[in-house]
Amino acid sequence: MKKIYLIFIVFLVVFALFLPEFKQNMSQRSGLEKLGYTPQGELYKSILGEFRWFMGDYLAFKSIIYYGGKINELRQRKYKEVEFYNLYRTIETSIILNPYHEDSYYFAQAAFVWDIGRVKEVNALLKYVMKYRTWDYRIPFFLGFNYSYFMKDYEKAAKHFRKAAEISGSPLFTKLAARYFYEGGETELGIVFLKYMYENARKKAVKESYKLRLEALKKIKMLEDGVSEYKKRFNSLPEKLNQLVTKGILDKIPQDPYGGEFYINEKGKIRTTSKLTNKKGGKNEGS
Repeated sequence: MKKIYLIFIVFLVVFALFLPEFKQNMSQRSGLEKLGYTPQGELYKSILGEFRWFMGDYLAFKSIIYYGGKINELRQRKYKEVEFYNLYRTIETSIILNPYHEDSYYFAQAAFVWDIGRVKEVNALLKYVMKYRTWDYRIPFFLGFNYSYFMKDYEKAAKHFRKAAEISGSPLFTKLAARYFYEGGETELGIVFLKYMYENARKKAVKESYKLRLEALKKIKMLEDGVSEYKKRFNSLPEKLNQLVTKGILDKIPQDPYGGEFYINEKGKIRTTSKLTNKKGGKNEGS
């Protein structure tokens, strides 16, 4: 009992030390923007002791509420109005304090991989969580997807997909990996992954984030299928996507839900000026 009381006193002292900086930072922000500073996870962990589980859950809840309040900015690609650095620090601390909390790593995968491309950082968090949630097949599934879809490291991807298959007892991940590696179905893999994430997300803000990306990839897949049909009919690639309409393959060119414009590059790949991320650029970038 004395130990718990002492920990509580130490926590209050540390809180008092951070309070002036925290209040000054927060006073300059409006309601939904108040995320603020979070101490490093290992420091928090050593100070809080048995209370770390509750603080970890609280920080995860705080992060998701903040992110949900920024959905409009994310849809409009106003990424500078989102405190991604503080958000990452908060969810990282949440995971260190309570690696068993499912929403924390699920949210990290949703917010930082797709929005700002911090794949390596999220992979590090997932590997940390995997040490504790040894029964959870979704963690190696996420890692396998990140390594294959974003990093093109197929050897590591295959390793994690196999791990997911072993834990779950389902051959789905092995089949998914094989189909992707041998048929090159990058967009199809993305759709399968996003559909799974959307259907299994418990938080509305996370579901909305995946819904938008899923919609975008489905439209890209439709255009890719259209280009394949065009090549089959005319033995060449279309120079512009509107040729898919003039040749009767598609009724119309779909709109990019991120506000950009779909186009076909010189290699026959479907791209968009929005890049489905925070990076804005012309049609020659990333082609």
